Amino acid sequence: MTADLLLTIVSCIGFMGLVAFVSWRQTRGRVDTGAGYFLAGRGLGATFIAGSLLLTNLSAEQLIGLNGSAYGYNLSSMGWEVTAAVATVLMAFFFLPKYLAGAFTTLPEFLSARFDEGVRRMTVVLFMLGYGLVTIPSVLYSGSIAVLKLFDVPELLQLDYGTSLVLTIMVIGALGASYAILGGLRAVAVSDTLNGVGLLIVGVAVPWLGLQALGEGSVGAGLNIVLTTETHKLNAIGGPTDPTPFATLFTGMVFANLFYWCTNQYVIQRTLAARSLAEGQKGVLLSGFFKVLVPLLMMIPGVVAYHLYGPELQSIDLAYPQLVRDVMPVYATGFFLAVLLGAVLSSFNSLINSASTLFCIDVYQPLVGRAVSDSEMVRVAKRVGLVMTGFSLLVAPLLQFAAEGLWQVIRIFTGFYNIPMIAIVVIGLFTRQVPAVAAKVVIVFHIVAYGTFQFVLKDLWCRCTFLHLYAILFVLEVAMMLAIGVWRPRQEEATIRQTAEVDLTPWAYAQPCAVTLLSCVVALYVVFSPIGLAGDGSNLLVPVLLGLLGLNVALWFGWHRRLSSESGVRA
Repeated sequence: MTADLLLTIVSCIGFMGLVAFVSWRQTRGRVDTGAGYFLAGRGLGATFIAGSLLLTNLSAEQLIGLNGSAYGYNLSSMGWEVTAAVATVLMAFFFLPKYLAGAFTTLPEFLSARFDEGVRRMTVVLFMLGYGLVTIPSVLYSGSIAVLKLFDVPELLQLDYGTSLVLTIMVIGALGASYAILGGLRAVAVSDTLNGVGLLIVGVAVPWLGLQALGEGSVGAGLNIVLTTETHKLNAIGGPTDPTPFATLFTGMVFANLFYWCTNQYVIQRTLAARSLAEGQKGVLLSGFFKVLVPLLMMIPGVVAYHLYGPELQSIDLAYPQLVRDVMPVYATGFFLAVLLGAVLSSFNSLINSASTLFCIDVYQPLVGRAVSDSEMVRVAKRVGLVMTGFSLLVAPLLQFAAEGLWQVIRIFTGFYNIPMIAIVVIGLFTRQVPAVAAKVVIVFHIVAYGTFQFVLKDLWCRCTFLHLYAILFVLEVAMMLAIGVWRPRQEEATIRQTAEVDLTPWAYAQPCAVTLLSCVVALYVVFSPIGLAGDGSNLLVPVLLGLLGLNVALWFGWHRRLSSESGVRA
């Protein structure tokens, strides 16, 4: 074993050991109850919520995929990340207060309270099938592939590719399951936050070192090259042939992000664990600010790689791994590997924890028909976690034999349940007369309609991207539920329980913070556009940005004066 390899392994184990120790200290004695295991005792603060949301959402394959897209095309794919900030604002102001007011543990539990047990069972089936058959194994597999590409594990360990893949999957799976099964949601949130700090450090270091290499030792010179040559790479306004056409930001992407950030159980579970509405809003909005940093941290390195290597790399997915190998100091590779492993296992352990939560709260407890003790609930959750982990470890290595088909299946399957879920939740939150049968009809309709478009009529609508199809189906399904609500309204208006277990006082600065976050989204698209860095219209850039800055300064100043005045009146 070489000295460099030994240093990498030791430093990687050291950082991961530190994360494990801190997570253990933070969770010791707090996961013996159902609330403690599933919702961290409803005691998560803003920092842990934001950190866990960040790591749950970002993983190693995104580092490779987003940078590869920037290397091969432009910055148009940043739409998936940046526009998520809009969904976090909606979560903070409209969805989270409703969820916390009812003290819900899972989304199907909320749907049961608003509609009926039939809707609950149908949505649990959709979630569990999605997590168990596709999402968990694919996250484990794709994350392992990303680590293999970045660190050339077969060469590092002198093993063949298949053995290296199985070994990487087993390591990530065992580590992720240990957090999710033994420590519950709090261990997941604590470890995610620590790894999130590491990911931000790596996210800043790689583009900095890349610019330094491009500028032959000068970051400023490297930055000047990026800003003055091949500036089409800095364009985020995607055309029809780009990976993410700009028009999709206003159609299906809106609903895809709404589903992910506002209704997807494995994402929203840490927000349901907030110790107060104010802390939940802070955490969700802070995660939105992290999302607007993604283009700078996870796409600019791809642009730098294009300037360093030209279009000569065999695959766009090699852009980030090649840049990391060339610029990352040997002494930092162990830390980098630990952070990447942490990012991969974050998504995996969050899915395991959420699958266990869904089974216990929405399947096991209603099925047994009696009060279930905390110890029994936690015991069942751990067993479910072990079963899900074992199944994933068996399935994930097999995906290497059908990887190309797998990605198509993943994309298609997600479309089978994300749009009806967000449509049903929106109707459930903001109407009182729509009956449960409307939700059931929409679920069946969506599965049939989406499957028909994907498998039967695909060639007839090939110019319509699946994101536009998302938007079309969402509008149709909302209209269907409203029509059924008019035709056969509930005999009594639906009421959603109000049994809050935390303080529901909103964060005083939530509104100006949300405006600033949305301003950042607008500013990013102005900067990375033909009127900004990607074209000749940069003379418009400064006035637009100064206008946005002035708007936010005035807003914060006025809001602070208003709060101070109200405090003086109350005093």
